[in-house]
Amino acid sequence: MKAGSGDQGSPPCFLRFPRPVRVLSGAEAELKCVVLGEPPPTVVWEKGGQPLAASERLSFPADGAEHGLLLSGALPTDAGVYVCRARNAAGEAYAAAAVTVLEPPAPEPEPQPAERPLPPPGAGEGAPVFLTGPRSQWVLRGAEVVLECQVGGLPEPTLYWEKDGMALDEVWDSSHFALEPGRTEGRPGASLALRILAVRLPDSGVYVCHARNAHGHARAGALLQVHQPPESPPEDPDEVPKPVVEPLKCAPKTFWVNEGKHAKFRCYVMGKPEPEIEWHWEGRPLLPDRRRLMYRDRGGGFVLKVLYCQAKDRGLYVCAARNSAGQTLSAVQLHVKEPRFRFTRPLQDVEGREHGIAVLECKVPNSRIPTAWFREDQRLLPCRKYEQIEEGAVRRLIIHRLKADDEGVYLCEMRGRVRTVANVTVKGPILKRLPRKLDVFEGENAVLLVETGEAGVEGCWTRDGEDLPAICQSSSGHMHALVLPGVTREDAGEVTFSLGNSHTTTLLRVKCVKHNPPGPPLLVEMFKGHKNTVLLTWKPPEPAPETPFIYRLERQEVGSEDWIQCFSIVKAGAVEVPGDCVPSEGDYRFRICTVSEHGRSPHVVFHGSAHLVPTARLVAGLEDVQVYDGEDAVFSLHLSTIIQGTWFLNGEELKSHVPEGEVEPGALRYRVEKKGLQHRLILQAVKHQDSGALVGFSCPGVQDSAALTIQESPVHILSPQDKVSLTFTTSERVVLTCELSRVDFPASWYKDGQRVEESESLVVKLDGRKHRLILPEAQIQDSGEFECRTEGVSAFFSVTVRDPPVHILDPREHVFVHAITSECVMLTCEVDREGAPVHWYKDGQEVEESDFVVLENEGAHHRLVLPAAQPPDGGEFQCVAGDERAYFTVTITDVSSWIVYPSGKVYVAAVRLERVVLTCELCRPWAEVRWTKDGEEVVESPALLLQKEDTVRRLVLPAVQLEDSGEYLCEIDDESASFTVTVTEPPVRIIYPRDEVTLVAVSLECVVLMCELSREDAPVRWYKDGLEVEESEALVLESDGPRRRLVLPAAQPEDGGEFVCDAGDDSAFFTVTVTAPPERIVHPAARALDLQFGAPGRVELRCEVAPAGSQVRWYKDGLEVEASDVLQLGAEGPIRTLTLPHAEPEDAGEYVCETHDEAVTFNVSLAEPPVQFLAPEAAPSPLCVAPGDPVVLSCELSRAGALVFWSHNGRPVQEGEGLELHAEGPRRILCIRAADPAHAGLYTCQSGAAPGAPSLSFTVQVAEPPPVKLVSELTPLTVHEGDDATFRCEVSPPDADVTWLRNGAVVTPGPQLEMAQNGSSRTLTLRGCQLEDAGTVTARAGGTATSARLHVRETELLFLRRLQDVRAEEGQDVCLQVETGRVGAAGAVRWVRGGVPLPPDSRLATTQDGHVHRLLIHGVVPADQGTYGCESHHDRTLARLSVRRECPVLS
Repeated sequence: MKAGSGDQGSPPCFLRFPRPVRVLSGAEAELKCVVLGEPPPTVVWEKGGQPLAASERLSFPADGAEHGLLLSGALPTDAGVYVCRARNAAGEAYAAAAVTVLEPPAPEPEPQPAERPLPPPGAGEGAPVFLTGPRSQWVLRGAEVVLECQVGGLPEPTLYWEKDGMALDEVWDSSHFALEPGRTEGRPGASLALRILAVRLPDSGVYVCHARNAHGHARAGALLQVHQPPESPPEDPDEVPKPVVEPLKCAPKTFWVNEGKHAKFRCYVMGKPEPEIEWHWEGRPLLPDRRRLMYRDRGGGFVLKVLYCQAKDRGLYVCAARNSAGQTLSAVQLHVKEPRFRFTRPLQDVEGREHGIAVLECKVPNSRIPTAWFREDQRLLPCRKYEQIEEGAVRRLIIHRLKADDEGVYLCEMRGRVRTVANVTVKGPILKRLPRKLDVFEGENAVLLVETGEAGVEGCWTRDGEDLPAICQSSSGHMHALVLPGVTREDAGEVTFSLGNSHTTTLLRVKCVKHNPPGPPLLVEMFKGHKNTVLLTWKPPEPAPETPFIYRLERQEVGSEDWIQCFSIVKAGAVEVPGDCVPSEGDYRFRICTVSEHGRSPHVVFHGSAHLVPTARLVAGLEDVQVYDGEDAVFSLHLSTIIQGTWFLNGEELKSHVPEGEVEPGALRYRVEKKGLQHRLILQAVKHQDSGALVGFSCPGVQDSAALTIQESPVHILSPQDKVSLTFTTSERVVLTCELSRVDFPASWYKDGQRVEESESLVVKLDGRKHRLILPEAQIQDSGEFECRTEGVSAFFSVTVRDPPVHILDPREHVFVHAITSECVMLTCEVDREGAPVHWYKDGQEVEESDFVVLENEGAHHRLVLPAAQPPDGGEFQCVAGDERAYFTVTITDVSSWIVYPSGKVYVAAVRLERVVLTCELCRPWAEVRWTKDGEEVVESPALLLQKEDTVRRLVLPAVQLEDSGEYLCEIDDESASFTVTVTEPPVRIIYPRDEVTLVAVSLECVVLMCELSREDAPVRWYKDGLEVEESEALVLESDGPRRRLVLPAAQPEDGGEFVCDAGDDSAFFTVTVTAPPERIVHPAARALDLQFGAPGRVELRCEVAPAGSQVRWYKDGLEVEASDVLQLGAEGPIRTLTLPHAEPEDAGEYVCETHDEAVTFNVSLAEPPVQFLAPEAAPSPLCVAPGDPVVLSCELSRAGALVFWSHNGRPVQEGEGLELHAEGPRRILCIRAADPAHAGLYTCQSGAAPGAPSLSFTVQVAEPPPVKLVSELTPLTVHEGDDATFRCEVSPPDADVTWLRNGAVVTPGPQLEMAQNGSSRTLTLRGCQLEDAGTVTARAGGTATSARLHVRETELLFLRRLQDVRAEEGQDVCLQVETGRVGAAGAVRWVRGGVPLPPDSRLATTQDGHVHRLLIHGVVPADQGTYGCESHHDRTLARLSVRRECPVLS
């Protein structure tokens, strides 16, 4: 929406937008909208960017603010997007809606000798539809590949191809790609083929064809896999095969991994043409399998991941990259650390047939060692599917009912995460199954591959039980692919490939990609215009959002808390808000935000508020109403603002202050409603005599009216609209209801085409509009087709009456029966209806009555009796009644054995706090048992429960502890069942993260890697690129409860790599990439500034950069500048400065501060300032001189060459007559050689002759001088040696001369003697007083004098750093040193040895360096050892010097 000035009115504003329309071909399509503006806007309709003109089929009705587009006899070619564009002098607005034209449903075809082919799908649709999609292909390197798709849609869609999410021109090497456009034959649409000549290994990937037109977007994808051709064997069988890769030129890297852990190798390669990558192990090519994964990560690196490493996996791994320009290698030596505690017999790989079993077996060193079974990372618990057996030290896992998804890596683990690994292969129709889960980011392509044993078979792909579109599926030979391009969260679910009775399933998880919301608008401003409007302006956000966005403007009435949306604006700039856009008069505030598909920016509030007053306009007026007799008539209209109005009926005003009323007593009733901008008048239950009534509405600025027409309504059926099918059971009450549009209108009921007659078993009732047929107790013969018929319309009911279903009342659950030989066994089943048929089955075969099996029926009870049960009589029995079944399991055992289960010793391995249940099954339910632990009978408690249920006895440990380990016995008579329970601490698991984490940071950013463990006290180790990390200032390891963190406080690019958090039993992987941040100028925010300075003067240009270490360059008028005396370049932290200490006008120009990524321009202008008086800064005090004294008046200007004019009492001063005028640079001086009373008065120095120019005045008084005298006396002073002493006195008059004397001699100023004057005060300062400075100081003024005594005290010389004992070898140089509290004079300290001053010796030297005094002894000898001291008048320090002789060396 564009802005307009306040006097141009208001720009167009849509109050109601056109809505999309879907119509059948040949029908009428209409678009309507309501648009306001001042002046009223001109409306033009467009399609495809071209304005539309009226024709026989196209018209543009308009009614006030309402504008429409009416399309008669719509055709498929009329489909598209129609734009309503409104313009006036103040601005422009537009709105759009789509029209979709559908083909009518084809009539039922009549039988003909040859059927016509059906039109292709999507031929009449607007959006693109794929008729044929690209097919996945598996080819050898060097072959030619053609991927083709055909798309229908109107208008003709635009097609383009992508590879792995990139456009073809963005692919690193796409010179051998060729696009071949074409058209579909005889159908609307297009086709586009992608031809790849001589495919290479890097061409493998997912290719997606996109189709777009004005109505939508469609895509279809295919997988291309390029394989290396098989190498032919050498012709000479004795020939030594050539090595696959060249020998390494340098030692490979080393990588260590614990047995059972994963090893991950990453190789990043670049080149053109794009290199082909091969992995090798010990010189042999590697192919991907269940434990060796090869893929390319999102960073472009080639990854080899070896899962659950074993000793046999150690060796040299090489990543070989080749292209036509050459080859390169990268190698790593893998070492596998074997645990000291190992399996005695490890697992072996096994194979099994689908629907069969697989047995895995291993042996532990000790039979009491607990173990756990895993399928990859999922723990397996004992169940019917996974039977787990422990026999001494042997551990056995039996997998029942094998299926394709059971194939994989299985592990048996004992304490310390010691593992043994084996592969289970399931032989069946499916050779290569789906992964257990697949994680894909939203918008990426998902590819699933299955390999079957038989070529050319047709499989079925489903997601959550529903078939997937055929366009996503491809098959070639043994390979079957499912390609889902650009997945969304709706694509997530369980994806299954089925081939006959074989299935393989994966869990497809779609991860959401996090996007940042757009930034807020900038520089928002409010301008209060004229004529009840306000103008709002802003700038687009920086940086600009990557996706399309709009601005959302909201208003708030002052005093209210609610914000209400005003407009959604597409283009940035300005919008004018008229009073018509607010509901009521008031003061309004406004705010704006940016909205895109990634979210909303923070709101920015416009400063201030505006007073707006709405004016009413008719948006949607009254329309004539035509209703049937007895119905309500509703008249409604929409206004542009909230305002009260008055309704009229036939010219008579209706009462609007009450919600309901009557025109007159007993006459027509009405109801008035007002909701927001809508006003409604409802005339209730109008009669035929009310036809022709005139309804009117009036409010300030609006008047409208409409007429009421009433017609007799034909009868029609209100309900049911469609045929109703009902099902009942016998004796149930049946009610069929038909509601007509008119009250008490006659209707007839028919059954199976015959009119029904009322009886006790069939009743017909009429209740107002409702006609009912009632069957009080329905019977089976009442089933049939019923019809309620009246005046050409009918309602149909299909009634079915059935016998009620048979239900089994008892038993409701599976019944287990245990008996002994020759005992009578009775199975009882109770149904809910006597006489219902019941059948008995044993092991799937129906039971027939015999001497050994008796079947009994007694009312609703049915029994199966085994009079003398034998062991063969046991089995699975079923009692079948209708659709329900009751199950019985009968077990016949020999009474010689009380314990039915377990038959052998049971080993139970559990972790602490796990629930453990020990189960013993007896042959008789009444038998009693005794439970013991390690020979002692157990006592029931909350931590140990004993349960009894029929023949089952249980010992339950709800939360097992370590001390619960031991041998448990369930004893009865001389029998017992043994359970060995082993409890261990639960293994440490990493709760978060479960998947590999990828982090991208910029330099100096803080990077935190966090792991959360299952136990707080568990230790962890951190590794980077296979090596354990050590804590330092740049790498901090933290522990907080169960959380472990690795922190890089200020990450650098070299800190990137793969980090591993190893918790012993589990590991978490992190990939960290650290990039250099962009060098930005954060201040000033503007990219160009205009600056003005005075000349001469100081100019400083300042920028703040981020990061702080960024380098900048400065330019002036396009040329780079260098630092000099007149131009200084500074850098302090993030601040960069350019300083001109003494800028002149010629220094003006364009200065640019430039980083690697950004630049700021300073436009500097310099102007000479007006002449100013610099000294004195203020008017001086009057100058009083004696007759004959000289007078000097002086001032300093800001510019040396400026002209000045002197005046005396208003008259110009003329040189001569004892006056002299001088100019010394910027100083101007007036001298009077000998003052006399005529020279007294006001002297003025004015810069320039212009009126109002700066000036400075001096007052000169000529009078006899007052007598000189001393006002105050000197004070005696006592100071310490080295301190300053200041003597002070006051004199009158203040300008009198004072002479200073010391010990009777006149004082001359010097470095140690300073004399100062401040008004009437005079001071003499002696700097650094010494002892010899003591004496008498005298001040003499005129004929008066004053004296005072100066006393200087000696300062103590103390040692701050004292002597230390020294040990030295004979012949070494020795230095003894002390440090004093002050700098002493020469000879202030002396050195002694044994209390005696040092004798003269050329080997001894003493030095003084400020506070430090040193004694140097060159080439010490044994005679030099002893006690040395350093003394001052106030302090003393001693130290011992020891000299060691040199040991003689024998030659």
